[in-house]
Amino acid sequence: MSKQFDVLVIGGGPGGYIAAIRASQLGFSAACAESNPYADPKGEPRLGGTCLNVGCIPSKALLHTSHLFEEANHSFEAQGIKVGKATIDVPTMKARKDGVVNQLTGGIKMLLKKNKVTFLAGHGSFVGKEGDYWKVKVGAEEVLAKQVIVATGSKARHLPNVPVDQKIVMDNEGALNQESVPKKLAIIGAGVIGLEMGSVWRRVGSEVTVLEAMPEFLSVADVDVAKEALKLFTKQGLNIQVGVKIGDIKATKKAVSIAYTDKDGKEQKLDADRLIVSIGRVPNTDGLNAEGVGLKLDARGFVEVDGHCATNLPGVWAIGDVVRGPMLAHKAHEEGVMVAELMAGQAGHCDFNTIPFVIYTSPEIAWVGKTEQQLKAEGVEYKAGKVPFLANGRALGMGDPSGFVKMLACKKTDRILGVHIIGANASEIIAEAVVAMEFGGASEDLARICHAHPTLSETVHEAALACDKRTLNF
Repeated sequence: MSKQFDVLVIGGGPGGYIAAIRASQLGFSAACAESNPYADPKGEPRLGGTCLNVGCIPSKALLHTSHLFEEANHSFEAQGIKVGKATIDVPTMKARKDGVVNQLTGGIKMLLKKNKVTFLAGHGSFVGKEGDYWKVKVGAEEVLAKQVIVATGSKARHLPNVPVDQKIVMDNEGALNQESVPKKLAIIGAGVIGLEMGSVWRRVGSEVTVLEAMPEFLSVADVDVAKEALKLFTKQGLNIQVGVKIGDIKATKKAVSIAYTDKDGKEQKLDADRLIVSIGRVPNTDGLNAEGVGLKLDARGFVEVDGHCATNLPGVWAIGDVVRGPMLAHKAHEEGVMVAELMAGQAGHCDFNTIPFVIYTSPEIAWVGKTEQQLKAEGVEYKAGKVPFLANGRALGMGDPSGFVKMLACKKTDRILGVHIIGANASEIIAEAVVAMEFGGASEDLARICHAHPTLSETVHEAALACDKRTLNF
């Protein structure tokens, strides 16, 4: 007899394992299926998805190590710390990164067990309907579930006719696992992955060139943040070219050559030791048998869902990178919780307007809500407050006063519409803005809250005051 569950989650990433845990907490019998071994030495399926295995977590480990390396070589002496010239041991850096990943992925198995979620090792594929249950093949066995959550995530988008060998031509996975520091590194795509990986390898000695097809740098971010970021990254040594058109790419076992047209229409050629292709990601529905059961996909391959992540099939939901919206681990997490709570008759909630975005460069970039250019395009009357970290005592004491906090609020109601930060610890500071916006807060609310001194978050307080032109420290 087939195993039966109230809820089966296909995919064990940040959305999937969280959805399974929350469903079990709410009284459902829950199972989570995962087949991807990533780099598991035994070839066994690993939980955590792209984020924990080949994305968010390993990249942050490398970013931290490379940041310390750059600090030791370029910032310590100014603070009176003399240690001599630091060198980087790439195998040790990688080993530390792998240790962090192994600890977290192993911890998820323990979390599933603790919350009485059955782990099923194998690829999940729809078979059909059997009474009130969905029949799903997981590996070699078939299981039955009253409700199914598709959380199969995404995979890197590759360039046509450009094979990715993860040694010379790489996507995000290869970018995290280079065996040595390339003398010259080319990156196609100035998005999150391109900028973060470019930062890692530049810091440890690579000459990095980033080629971006869009005419504007970081067009998804607020225009002031994008301008400041381009200025700072260029000063650091990243060669960022926008408005380029990629031509032929020729790779050998030792190097790669990229032909492209620059923004002025001139033909150029870039020779590099390695190439990272970071041109976005595509939804992963391979082997799901969506067509076989009539699960609707849109023209780009995303599973079609409504505002509550319900698909066109009764009892089938989809969350995370495989559906519309930003491809962010924390967005998938929130959708997983929402779906589980909706199944239980609760008021599940996920507001896309209060999902924070972060780029973990140095300085960090983080934002939530609308950009200034979006508000202008929508004809919204707003007021803006912008305060630099240069006016912040903690930032000066840290020796890292670059960047600013920018707050946008409705001119009529004072409700916060967006907050944009470029600066140290922006990824942590943005949470204050998220909380304020989630509860409909006004800039005056943050202006009236006492912030500890000296802290970086005081700049948020000053930006709120700046919305009404009454800053106290700038």
